[in-house]
Amino acid sequence: MAPNYPYNQLTNYEKTNVTGQGSSDYAIVESYYGKSFVKLLHIARAGKVHTAKEIEVDTRLTLNSTIDYTLGDNRDIVATDSQKNIVYVTAKQYGIKSPEEFALLLCDIFLRKYSHVNAAKVTVTEYPWQRIQMNGRPHNHAFVMVPAAERWTTVQVTRNAKSPVIESGLRNLRVLKTTQSAFVNFVKDEYRTLPDAADRVFSTLVSSSWFYASTSGLDFDKAWETVRDSILEKFAGNPEDGLFSPSVQHTLYEAETLVLNRIPQVDSIVMDLPNKHYVEIDLSKFPKEMVGEGPNNEVLLPLDKPSGFIHARLARNSKAKL
Repeated sequence: MAPNYPYNQLTNYEKTNVTGQGSSDYAIVESYYGKSFVKLLHIARAGKVHTAKEIEVDTRLTLNSTIDYTLGDNRDIVATDSQKNIVYVTAKQYGIKSPEEFALLLCDIFLRKYSHVNAAKVTVTEYPWQRIQMNGRPHNHAFVMVPAAERWTTVQVTRNAKSPVIESGLRNLRVLKTTQSAFVNFVKDEYRTLPDAADRVFSTLVSSSWFYASTSGLDFDKAWETVRDSILEKFAGNPEDGLFSPSVQHTLYEAETLVLNRIPQVDSIVMDLPNKHYVEIDLSKFPKEMVGEGPNNEVLLPLDKPSGFIHARLARNSKAKL
């Protein structure tokens, strides 16, 4: 039977040696806790010109002990409600320039304020408000949500680490092109029913994330826009003729290569490209209503499931220098 000691009177060493309070057969190898879905709108007011930033923040702290788990001793816990309030106060004091800079700032505050916090991890997702254009002029204080893609970042800072780990990304970038895409000469065996497609619709919902090996000389906003624009460039090509895609895999690789070429601070990039299929509807039973000759390639049926899924991470060679 365990001694009846008040937990708050025990040293950390004593707590780890109280019989029955945690098993020596097991070890907590990972632990963190925090606040999720902390939403806020920050308005920077510079005279008549206002700038609106709406974000959602998740915080995760790792402490230098696990007595809250093994002993039920809460003395080291920074309440998740306190973490939420730190997010609000930090936004008030410093404003929000980019998701990456705000996440880095929050991590720094958590580590400086609480010496028993070993690591802080903060994820920031930005809502896509854009300034309304009126007759070609940007409006001073009116905005429209244009969800072409969702921007996010996750920053982790560990005490005594040389540098933070910064992962940024985009998701829900829905794209479609009606030609300049093919898929031919793939494996032919007894299971194949899909015919070669020399010209097909190509549509996908892009998710991508990348790690920064360095932040020297880096503009986070410009870097994010460069990644997005590089993906669109390798998907679409020039406005007149476009760019031929022999496969989703090849388009993914070309986009990732362009990102690494354009942003030397990016160490690696990953992309997920699920197929969004559009298939021709058989209208051969309605010959009188058919217009023109040949198969129907104007009226297509969207198919959500099942769908193909293409994934790859491209990293710099270990000999490459940033």
